[in-house]
Amino acid sequence: MKIQVSRAMSTQHPDNVTQPFFSDSSELGGEDEIKEVFYAFSHIGCLEQLWDCEGKEVDNFVVKKLLTKYEPYFSKNTLGDNVFLTLRVPNPAVERNEAKILLETLESIPRNFDTANLFYNKDAAPIFEIALPMTTSHEELVRIAEYYRKHVVGKQHSSLGSMSVSEWIGKFRPESLRLIPLMEEKDSILRADEITEKYMEAEHIKDYQRVWLARSDPALNYGNLATVLLLKIAFQRLHALQEKTSVDILPILGCGSAPFRGNFKPTNVRNCLEGYPSVHTFTLQSAFKYDYKIDDVTSAVKHLNGTRPSKPTPVDESRLMEIIGRLVAEYQKQVTLVVGAVNNISPYIPSRRKRKLHIGLFGYSRNINGLHLPRAITFCASMYSYGLPPELLGMNALTENDIDYIKDIYPNFENDMRDSMIYLNRDNMKLFPGEIGKVVEGVSERFGFEPDEKHRKVTSIIADDLARKNQSLRENITRAGFIRGFLG
Repeated sequence: MKIQVSRAMSTQHPDNVTQPFFSDSSELGGEDEIKEVFYAFSHIGCLEQLWDCEGKEVDNFVVKKLLTKYEPYFSKNTLGDNVFLTLRVPNPAVERNEAKILLETLESIPRNFDTANLFYNKDAAPIFEIALPMTTSHEELVRIAEYYRKHVVGKQHSSLGSMSVSEWIGKFRPESLRLIPLMEEKDSILRADEITEKYMEAEHIKDYQRVWLARSDPALNYGNLATVLLLKIAFQRLHALQEKTSVDILPILGCGSAPFRGNFKPTNVRNCLEGYPSVHTFTLQSAFKYDYKIDDVTSAVKHLNGTRPSKPTPVDESRLMEIIGRLVAEYQKQVTLVVGAVNNISPYIPSRRKRKLHIGLFGYSRNINGLHLPRAITFCASMYSYGLPPELLGMNALTENDIDYIKDIYPNFENDMRDSMIYLNRDNMKLFPGEIGKVVEGVSERFGFEPDEKHRKVTSIIADDLARKNQSLRENITRAGFIRGFLG
């Protein structure tokens, strides 16, 4: 069996500064997101689009709109066969207020099948994969798979007087779905192999299984470097699962353009491929698509599409867990010292999507003494706008021996540190508690990269704007984002 799974997944993460040319507003709404799907497929060369079925403006008619609005393109490129639409649904275990959206979404899948069947005049499943955020157990996945089989597809066999539901309404297809676990919390990431194996056993999966590991929310909760090291362990364990089961495990890495969120941008694709050699699919978030020249974007996607994953970098798990423990302790202590400043500026960070995406760990967690922070993108935008790259938090936990080992297993370590530290503004460290200034000074001396002078000047203006509550604050936050090539 030939497995066609995309190397690049376009997503709706609102980390961009630049307004897409096809939108009349800086905030993308429902109809703009339909255009975005077509743009990702036809212009960028991306073969997969993630569609968020969470929050307001949920559009269960996305397939019908795509096929009718862009008929010439989709007549030549079969949705579900040549290009793919993957749904991300609410997790009822976490997002109780939106739990029933999951059921509405599952009910819409057979209708979308009928739409594609009519369009292509053949059996075509335009949607057959569902990603479940905040997965912590294989049972959460099995529950969805069973509900779909029993209560969505299964009801076609029920009798209504003299006829069955299928005779009355028509058949319900596809008969089953593929579930993609999305792990965003430390314990789940470390148990990704265990959760995946139990799900594959329960669903009798023998060909391939996609597994999605988050990059942004773990960084927000545990720090940037700790997250990278956690992922190194997880990818090693997932590869071991593949060897054990002879089932192809195809990891997805959800990374953004900010160094804190993965440093995955058109100009850094080759480095990321080297850093995560076993990852099968990388997410192309909004900054990747809209904050770089289109030639750079398409060239990067073409290169990505032309590569194949390999084995992960071997790591000493016990040694990494010890380093991770120290990094997390320092990061979580220091993030409590910056939370006041972050929440002071975060209301001024420009919005880029009308859709409310899923809540993320800090939306309900009390892991850090009841600490509440904004979503990862807004957190990053706030920190960079101050001139305090969030990658620096917790880095004082490292010894020289740690750094030497990390350089061996994380070839882009210094490159990523440089890409973050150029946005440092030492003059603004007076806005934070003294301990933060000491940490920043120590990390600066250790790595010694020179800051971007334009960004430094704008972040100084931002600090002055914030103190005076000047109306130009949002404008200057945006200016700083343009210099970086991402909002947050």
